[in-house]
Amino acid sequence: MSEPLVTIENLVKHFPVKGGFFGRPKAWVHAVNDVSFSIGRGETLGLVGESGCGKSTLGLLLLRLIGADSGRIIFDGHDITAMSERELRPIRREMQVIFQDPYASLNPRMTVEEIIGEPLLVHKVGKRRERRDRVYDLLHLVGLSDEAAGKYPHEFSGGQRQRVGIARALALTPKVIVADEPVSALDVSIRGEIINLMSELQEKLSLAYLFISHDLKVVEHVSHRVAVMYLGKLMELFPATELDEARHPYTTALMSAVPVPDPTVSKRRIMLTGDVPSPIVLPRGCPFHPRCRFAKDVCREKEPVFEKYSDGCKAACHFIHEMKPLADEAR
Repeated sequence: MSEPLVTIENLVKHFPVKGGFFGRPKAWVHAVNDVSFSIGRGETLGLVGESGCGKSTLGLLLLRLIGADSGRIIFDGHDITAMSERELRPIRREMQVIFQDPYASLNPRMTVEEIIGEPLLVHKVGKRRERRDRVYDLLHLVGLSDEAAGKYPHEFSGGQRQRVGIARALALTPKVIVADEPVSALDVSIRGEIINLMSELQEKLSLAYLFISHDLKVVEHVSHRVAVMYLGKLMELFPATELDEARHPYTTALMSAVPVPDPTVSKRRIMLTGDVPSPIVLPRGCPFHPRCRFAKDVCREKEPVFEKYSDGCKAACHFIHEMKPLADEAR
């Protein structure tokens, strides 16, 4: 991996469930639990997992849009975990976000020129003419024409709106972008175009991405490394080129659910039994053990350590060295 641009250390975030006397918390939602990882310069880290596992919360924590309960966020050599808003302001220019829904993330009352130019205006970058020229440069960069500048979001297709969202994210020349399910709300025919555009921009501008998705195939295509999250914790981390070699029981179950485009190829489907435990009352021991087909007594009593099991690969499983990849299980 290249030099780390972002380093997350033992990050924790719990949300209160209010309802007691005087609005006091009666319980806590364990959204992110002791998560650690890093993202290199120009690298894409794909983050996958079921809905509600804490992926988006992790992205918001990285951007400091919400505060962490404990742990550290180090960005480009600076510990931003406890920075004040004033100290954080210049750093915010280098950390941007692409939202999931291109319909909801753009202000319908603003023109595209105003939408893309707003970050420049907020951060007082350049004069009016310079900001306008920057907007047109960004439109060309994402594959839109000059005529788009005077139009409103409702005049565009979903894919074109997402291009506007990408242009807005690039306005301040960021170093890292959190892409939160950036193609899940788009038609299948458009997804490939947006993914290819993001890859081209990454190569051209040396961008780092935290690419959040529930689609393993998309993540495999765009990522350098993949992190698998479950119930607020990282279960496995491995190079995207070794997806077929991943061996955590949760990862192999996710992989088995990915459809194969060849009807002549049969694929074994691993069905997870039971429901995802409540993030309010976490299971003791390994958080995945209630649904794991390999669970043993130690899994129910002791939480596994997130540790290395081969070059570039880490996992939280007591028996990770005994586990086999999905392809080997079928043999």
